[in-house]
Amino acid sequence: MTPASFRVLLALAGGPAHGYAVMRFVGRLSEGTVRLGPGTLYRTLQRLRADGLVEEVGGNDPTAPHDARRRYYRLTPAGRRAAETEARLLARTLRAAVERGLIAPEEGQGR
Repeated sequence: MTPASFRVLLALAGGPAHGYAVMRFVGRLSEGTVRLGPGTLYRTLQRLRADGLVEEVGGNDPTAPHDARRRYYRLTPAGRRAAETEARLLARTLRAAVERGLIAPEEGQGR
C-alpha cells in the first residue's frame, strides 16, 4: 500500500469526508510536512474505489457551504480491514525503529 493510500484510508477511518477534508487531515497529521495535492488525492481515491476499499457516498455536511460538486467518500469494510492491516505493519516497523535506535521510545508513543 502506498503512503498516500494509507493516509487517505486513515482520514476516512474517522467517517465520511470530502477531498479537501482529507487533504487537511493529512496536513495536520504530518504537521505540514506532507502535502497531498489534488492530483495525488483524486488518483488515489480512484484507485481505492477501483480496489473496493473506498466508496463514494451522498453526503451532506450541514456546516459546510453548499457545493453540488463536492463528493464524499467512506471506507468500505474491506477498506477498514486493509487500513487495520497496514496500521499493524507500521506499528511493528515503528517498534523496530525504536529497537534499532533510530528514534527515541517516546517518539514511538505518539502525542
